[in-house]
Amino acid sequence: MVALFDLGTRMVQDAMAAAARNAPTGDARERLKAGTRAFLSALADHPEFAQTLLVEIIGAGPRAAQRRDQILQAFADVVDAENASAARRGLIGRFVSPHDPFAIVGAITELVSRQVRLGVPEDVLDLAPVIDRLILGLLPPAES
Repeated sequence: MVALFDLGTRMVQDAMAAAARNAPTGDARERLKAGTRAFLSALADHPEFAQTLLVEIIGAGPRAAQRRDQILQAFADVVDAENASAARRGLIGRFVSPHDPFAIVGAITELVSRQVRLGVPEDVLDLAPVIDRLILGLLPPAES
């Protein structure tokens, strides 16, 4: 189970990294949106990984739970690093709390997990604007 979880995680991370490389570097909001869409598209393209990453891992025992916690923190660290980089360049405001990136990852995880389990909404890509509002809503205005 953990090996499949790690494989699915790498697939999602690779898709998000490719989206970040191809997104315009001067537009932090578009880079965030590109990452969101890459994440959701990877899950839509590989529903078997989505099931493992978001649902089955929860009940797979303490080792799997520990690995899940590590991965969620790694995703939060990436969100935080992207925000810090864009904030240093004056493109976007810096998160107010060091917990904001993890709150974003946790909310996204639960939204997408609900979609995988219940099919709500029917298409996981319909969550993109919700996730965008969630992320952008936690950002203060860029400092001038």
